[in-house]
Formats: sequence, structure tokens, C-alpha cells
Amino acid sequence: MSPPAPLEAPSRRVWAISDGRAGLEAQVVGLAEALGLPFEVKVVRPGLPWTLMPVTLWPSPFSALRAGSSRFEPPWPAAVIGCGWRSIPYVLAIKRLSKGRTLAVQTQHPRIATRLFDIIVAPEHDRLSGPNVFPILGSPNRVTPQKLAAAAAEWAPVLADRPSPRVAVLIGGTSKAYRLTAQRMAEIADQLAALQASGASLMVTTSRRTGPQATKVLVERLAGTGAYLWTGQGPNPYFGLLGLADAILVTADSTNMITEAAATGKPVHILPLLRGSMKFGRFHEALVDRGIARPFTGRLEKWAYPPLVETERAAAFIRSRLDL
Repeated sequence: MSPPAPLEAPSRRVWAISDGRAGLEAQVVGLAEALGLPFEVKVVRPGLPWTLMPVTLWPSPFSALRAGSSRFEPPWPAAVIGCGWRSIPYVLAIKRLSKGRTLAVQTQHPRIATRLFDIIVAPEHDRLSGPNVFPILGSPNRVTPQKLAAAAAEWAPVLADRPSPRVAVLIGGTSKAYRLTAQRMAEIADQLAALQASGASLMVTTSRRTGPQATKVLVERLAGTGAYLWTGQGPNPYFGLLGLADAILVTADSTNMITEAAATGKPVHILPLLRGSMKFGRFHEALVDRGIARPFTGRLEKWAYPPLVETERAAAFIRSRLDL
């Protein structure tokens, strides 16, 4: 695919670019929604040999796109929001082809010179600094009071008659920093079963990262307890669980899920996993310091805090750069 010709003036819309993975796409879509402009979701799937090269050295990023990628053509948008390293060549190319008229926004730490972007919405725990860096606690997300209320109403016929406290349990899995072994999953599942037996109503969801082995252990350990368990079949109740929950338990590995839980204003208990990193440790510590989260010790605690609204705060800053 050859690069399109540049256009003089960008249109009043936004492109949200990622490689299509759920966690990355949720960040760019969340920011795009919060901006309040019409937006398009763009997926990039570059191929070899481009993906072996540094992202700043791709001479023609659009030529690298393979099947399943979105089309890119003028008119260029007012802003482009990218997440993940595969999005970077396209964010920079659109900025260049629009002659700088498109605002180039990147989430997460880009691992290249920050001056190449107009705005970088980076997590505080990455400790990235610069005149164009807008740090936030956690990651951008799609959680809003309106979405939570709508999802709670949608899932009420399935879950609302369960006695309080209703506890949403968000299970991640093995990542670069953490390990969710079968043994650790069994330990967590036994804690959950004890909560259910004590009178709590568990509403549990796994994720793509959980993996078949850990999922099998979870299903077996919670069988017969009365807990609600979603493992990927049928409509996804994720927002419904957040909306209906009185408290939330979430594994330590997922910045996205922890931040989404924090956006509800409900008590967030962090389930520790094996290993970890200093970066995640800083993130968890910041949540504890701000009264948002606490480590899970086997029992539920009650506390209150203002919902975390970092996505809207970042969007307001971007809107100011767009003169909205």
C-alpha cells in the first residue's frame, strides 16, 4: 500500500490506532470517546521485515501493512491517538503527511524521543518526563458512570438478585512482570470460595491472559460454590460486573483492569501474583497512597474514595491543544 498524498487541512475527527489487541485498543478508544469528537478505530498489522527495524526507521510505514489492517487516506484527522509500538510509525507518518496539522498523541512510554510527538499520555509509574508528557495514574480507559449504569441495568436480570456484598473478581494472568501458575490460581480460588461461603456473591471473569490451565483450576475450585463465572463464552459481562459490584478484586498484573476498577469509586483489592517489578510496585503503591486500593488479605474491607477520572483529565488537556 503506497502512502497517500498529504492534505492541507485536517478534518474535525480523531483516529484511534493500535494493533487491535484488546488492552491497547481500549486505551485509544477510551481517550477518543472522552474527547467528544467523531472517531474511527484503526488497526495496523505491519509485517516483516519492517517489524524487525526500529520504528523511527520505517521509510514507508503504509507499505508495511498486511491483511487485516485499516485503510489510511486523506482527509487527515485533527488528532491521532496511538497505543503500542506498532502504532508509532503510523502516528508519526500521519503527523508528517498532514504537515504537522494533525495532533500526534501517544499513550504509554514510546521508548523513543518524546519530542517526536505532540502529547504523550504516560503512566506515572513509567517516570517519563518532558514538556509534552502528560502523566496519569494508570492507563486511559472506557469506564464512565453512564457506561456502568447502562451495563448494570443490562446485567441486572442475571446478577442483581445475588445478595450483597457482590464482589467482582477480575482475573488476569501471566505477563512480562508476573506469573499466574496453577498453584497460585488454586490459592486464589480457595480464597474466593471462602468469601463465597462467608456470604459474599462472587462475580468472576477471566481474561485472554489467564490461559487454559489457570482457567481450568479456577473452574474446578469454584464448582458448586454458587459463584458466577465467565470464561469467554457468550456476551462479555465485564462492565456489568463493575457496575453491579460492591467491591472489586483484581490481579496485580493488569494496569488496565486495576485502573478500570479504580474508575468505579468502589473498594479495589489487589490480588498478588508471583514475581512483579519495581514499575508495577510503584503503580500499586500510588493507588494505596491515594486511598484507592489495598492488598487483598483474605477478607473484604470497606472504604470510599472519589472515582479515578484520569482519562477525562487527559482528554481535557488534549482538547485544550485542539482549541475545543
